[in-house]
Amino acid sequence: MTGAAAARSCSRPAPGALLVVGIVLATLTEAIASTVLSLGRGDIIGDTYATPDEFAWLDIGYIAPKLIGFMAAPWLMSRVNPRSLIIGSTLIMGTACAIAALTARLDLLVALRIIQGFSGGTLLVTGQAVIFLVYPRHHQPVLQAFFAMGSVVAPATIAPALQGWLLDSQSWTWIFFSIVPVALAAAGLLLLADSPMSAKTARLPFDWIGLALVSTTLLCFTYVFSQGSRWDWFEEPRIAWLAFAGTASLLAFLGQQVIARGQGPLDFTLFRSDDFCFAFIVSFVAGAALFGSAFLIPSFAISVLAFTPTDAGQLLLPSGVLFIGALLIAAFLVQVRRVPPFATVPFGILMIMVAMWMLSGSTSESGADDMMAAILLRGLGLGFLFLSITLIAFSKLNSQNLASGIGLFNTGRQLGGLMGVAGLQTLIDHHVAANVAVLGANVTAGVPAVAQRLAAMTVSLMAKGMDPVAAGRAATSLLGRVVTGQSTVIAFDTAFNAVALLFVIAAPVLVAIKIGLSRYARMRTTRSILELAAVPTQHSSAPGMAPGQLASIASGPLIHQSRREVAADDIWSPV
Repeated sequence: MTGAAAARSCSRPAPGALLVVGIVLATLTEAIASTVLSLGRGDIIGDTYATPDEFAWLDIGYIAPKLIGFMAAPWLMSRVNPRSLIIGSTLIMGTACAIAALTARLDLLVALRIIQGFSGGTLLVTGQAVIFLVYPRHHQPVLQAFFAMGSVVAPATIAPALQGWLLDSQSWTWIFFSIVPVALAAAGLLLLADSPMSAKTARLPFDWIGLALVSTTLLCFTYVFSQGSRWDWFEEPRIAWLAFAGTASLLAFLGQQVIARGQGPLDFTLFRSDDFCFAFIVSFVAGAALFGSAFLIPSFAISVLAFTPTDAGQLLLPSGVLFIGALLIAAFLVQVRRVPPFATVPFGILMIMVAMWMLSGSTSESGADDMMAAILLRGLGLGFLFLSITLIAFSKLNSQNLASGIGLFNTGRQLGGLMGVAGLQTLIDHHVAANVAVLGANVTAGVPAVAQRLAAMTVSLMAKGMDPVAAGRAATSLLGRVVTGQSTVIAFDTAFNAVALLFVIAAPVLVAIKIGLSRYARMRTTRSILELAAVPTQHSSAPGMAPGQLASIASGPLIHQSRREVAADDIWSPV
């Protein structure tokens, strides 16, 4: 937001709390819809009679349109009143979820997931942009903490617990039904709230070619990252061709955007801010940590510890309390104590690293109590990390490129999450196979301990009525299952360690990037001041230029304007 716009924003009374509450409730609809497949996968496959290939399109059909919605939302905001856009997207989301709850037709469900994904991406970008644009800047830390409760905390902790309970007590259709009242409540509150007319930005031209290219890129990469592990990546020609097509589309999109000179979906002025560049890079790492850990913990609980969906969903619920608490603490430090947002990032990274290292010691005998300390520490770390990078990314953007920055940042976070989950799934699959081979090679009948274990299991089965031959075969089969289970535990522990090592490697790289960007920004600012200061010297050669006039120019509005521009480029801190 420009200095004049900021002054007008401070002098204008901000809308009431209804607008923020309505936006947070709207983001809850997206949080529930985006995670519906995480625990309900088996139930939906059973009711729709879908093959794994067919079911995959329910996931791809949501994520890819959501990413496209991130990129298209700034253009929609320039054509439609932002409040109306949020209300429309929320009602479309609620309607699509209501229809999805009433049908088991796979083709219709895929179409509805496409609608849900695009609506969810649009309302997330528009909602966050409206909060930044219509409320005073010094209130943003607390407001963005509340927004993160719906957009980040809910899908990571609250939604899985709700869905697990609904799956065990009702059915997967009730997950979609639960979105309808939330959508209606959000739309009602937004209708009652003051209309933020000032949040409407300048009208942007629609770039059909750019949107088509970026949509192709996002669709190809979504399929590759979500299905690559299942098809052993480039061993399957389909994955290789889609990866090539996505890369080609990305390069064509970037080239087309350079030719379009800022009139397309990608606003290059965003990268003039070193803070946004840094936060955009961090978004990939943060997305990998958030989505990767949110994938690992419930998967480990269900596949290894044999938790029910309800227990697996509730496993992450207590961490949501600390997640919210960390968001509010970070908001207090930044808004009241005026701590720079970057100060809490190292604490968040360190807590996530320690939490993942603690989870890497889990065994097949672990329970919720054994894992809870690490899960709570993870929630605390995510809270300190996500609010800080949000404030770093957006606080220096102006009203014209803010929505584009939010869309691009969310796209990076989602793609980082896709890459993180894909990498962890591949790591687990490969390590399970390798561990089975290594353990199986040492579990042979010639080993005394193995022979004793088989004999004890055979005797136990015979005592339950099985004949000796069948009991011997069953004992061997059970021992094989034990080997596979232990191999899976080791693979998950390796994956937990991988998330911790991600930050060990990424942290110094990110620090180096931050230092480099800051030095480049200072050099650019110094060069700009020198160029502006040289302007009076050029005027001195003009005929009739008096020394007094030269001094007037040197101390006049031109130099003062340059100082204001330099001040606007300083690291933002709320006042």
